[in-house]
Amino acid sequence: MNHSAENIRNPKSEFRIPYHLISLLLLLVFLSSCNSSGREGVEEEQFAKYWYQGNAEINVFDLQQSRYGEVRPGKAVMIFVTEDFSKSKQVKLDNPEDRRSDAQKVLKLNMTREFITGVYPYHTMVSVFTPVYEEVWSPKIVASVTEWCGQSFTQLNFKSGKYTAKQFSYFESEGDSETKLDAPAEEEIFNLIRLNPELVPMGNLRLVPSLIFQRFAHIPLKPESATISKKDIGSNQSEIEVVYSEIGRKLIVRYQNFFPYEIIAFEEIWTKADGKQEVTTATRTTLKMLDYWNQNEKVFEPLRKDLGL
Repeated sequence: MNHSAENIRNPKSEFRIPYHLISLLLLLVFLSSCNSSGREGVEEEQFAKYWYQGNAEINVFDLQQSRYGEVRPGKAVMIFVTEDFSKSKQVKLDNPEDRRSDAQKVLKLNMTREFITGVYPYHTMVSVFTPVYEEVWSPKIVASVTEWCGQSFTQLNFKSGKYTAKQFSYFESEGDSETKLDAPAEEEIFNLIRLNPELVPMGNLRLVPSLIFQRFAHIPLKPESATISKKDIGSNQSEIEVVYSEIGRKLIVRYQNFFPYEIIAFEEIWTKADGKQEVTTATRTTLKMLDYWNQNEKVFEPLRKDLGL
């Protein structure tokens, strides 16, 4: 093609198409094809300046965890960081520069809770790996509960349009099992908020409830009917509310409604069959950007005090 030509001649109609219009049309087609495979709400330059600086975002929350009918004080921590993730193995890549065709950028959330029930402690952890640019469900979600009675562990892997869920537990009724789940997971909502709250689906849908709640409540691991809504509450803050009418669960996540959409509080309400409610709240007290994996010597232990831990 002669890029210096002003027009392209149609030999049948003699109609002349300005070259700059053809160039514009080709550009629009190209951008359309890019947007169809990416998340429109993620602005690359803005996102990169915040999330690709070699640090993790550490959020510490004062936790009031309801367990066994009483509220227990504790700490919750949300650690957000970007990683190169293997599409085939669904694990973090050790050398992503050697596996570019297999790598995808994910936003990882590691969320922990620590609280005491009487004489013994509880430790929970959830890991969620959500693609930054591809509009697909999080390829992997993992949850664990550890306390003096024993351990339980759940892992979801997204393959062929569904989750394969594996459960391991010291409870006989919840023992080792594997099932398929044809619905997204509640835990993904936290990461979608951080990417862009507009990515959180609204309305009625099937959703896999919190894996930690599922273990605490001892309910079957399966999708449930849920309703998701959003409202502005003033002071540049918004809330996303998830309601499961059949199992009596409600999740409310409060966040700043401007980039990077920081999560500042969350609340869980469980209304049991007898009408009694268990309410858990978490309010953020500290946020720091930190390359914590490089700060594992004793000299860095005072940083825990700075974080409020």
